[in-house]
Amino acid sequence: MRYRRAQVAGGTYFFTVTLADRSQDLLTRHIDALRAAFRAVHQRHPFRIPAIVVLPEHLHCIWQLPQGDCAYPTRWALIKSGFSRALDDGEPVSLSRHLKRERGIWQRRYWEHCIRDADDLQRHIDYIHFNPVKHGRARCPAEWPFSSIHRHIAQGLLPIDWAGGDT
Repeated sequence: MRYRRAQVAGGTYFFTVTLADRSQDLLTRHIDALRAAFRAVHQRHPFRIPAIVVLPEHLHCIWQLPQGDCAYPTRWALIKSGFSRALDDGEPVSLSRHLKRERGIWQRRYWEHCIRDADDLQRHIDYIHFNPVKHGRARCPAEWPFSSIHRHIAQGLLPIDWAGGDT
């Protein structure tokens, strides 16, 4: 089955990508493997990441694709498979996944939203940076280590105490 997705060449997209088992902590426990998967795909299929946050069982990010390029599904497939190959086998696998020779790490689908304008972009960046607080993983956004908020603070785009942080 093919899912209909908004595809705007050179577009900017917000994504939510989730593990199949939301009780797992694979994304933060294996953060180096996830970063390596992103780097490998980025080398072959460039894109910009204005904002990202990685939580134990899901991640949110914004990608800006190159002019004329709308192949984010390819990028996600490569990132998910690259990360999965870096992990030992052993997760529970449903019969349907077994028959398709799939691992049971990721949810098959993901959420994407095409960013419409500068205000929409800022709302999604703020959502990403506040997400660890929303999920009770940190008291303030700057406290969470797996977030682009640290880059935004270093670049002077946000104060360290943004959204109540005092770290």
